[in-house]
Amino acid sequence: MAPPVSPHIDTATHDGKTSFSYLALGDSYTIGQSVSETENYPNQVIALLKKDGWEGQLKIIATSGWTTDHLKWALSVAESNGSLLEEYNIVTLLIGVNDQYQGRPSAAYKPKFEELLKTSIRLAGNKVNHVIVISIPDWSVTPFGAGKEPDEVAKEIDAYNSINKQLSQQYGVNYIDVTPGTREAATDASLLAVDGLHYSGKEYALWAKKLAEIIKVVLR
Repeated sequence: MAPPVSPHIDTATHDGKTSFSYLALGDSYTIGQSVSETENYPNQVIALLKKDGWEGQLKIIATSGWTTDHLKWALSVAESNGSLLEEYNIVTLLIGVNDQYQGRPSAAYKPKFEELLKTSIRLAGNKVNHVIVISIPDWSVTPFGAGKEPDEVAKEIDAYNSINKQLSQQYGVNYIDVTPGTREAATDASLLAVDGLHYSGKEYALWAKKLAEIIKVVLR
């Protein structure tokens, strides 16, 4: 039996406000591990755009500890059970830190990320400028990373980000490099969540502002 087909949603204006659909794909950084739901970056994006007259419909597919394999599996399940829209106005993708943490070589990350990027583009109605890739944060500067060979971790994160940036350019999607900002957590504890590994709402606010600026341009 074929899975049910979810409806396509276009941007539409109601009561002076423009509605849009947003699919956020990722891992612990996307759900905002150790911060409130309203402080994660997808919900902060929705809040920022609401101030400018945009009403966002948000769906997050992300869980702490997810690798590229986990996200691929979750997307296939969501599509098969009809819980995804046929098309989203905006899709963001941030994935790879757990692949790196598990010691997977960056060469193994490339085809897995590329497949997820292709899926993201398809879910955005094949509109490449409606997809936004976010770079992997550098957790080596956190208290948790202090005892994990931080210099090596930073190099591996850079290698992963070199891949996702190159593929983003190749496919013509938007790319936000948040990594340099996350490294400021080495000297600014206010950018970290209470768990000493993930980020605070203050850091996610910086990401949300960059995302909101791109989304407003894309959807106008």
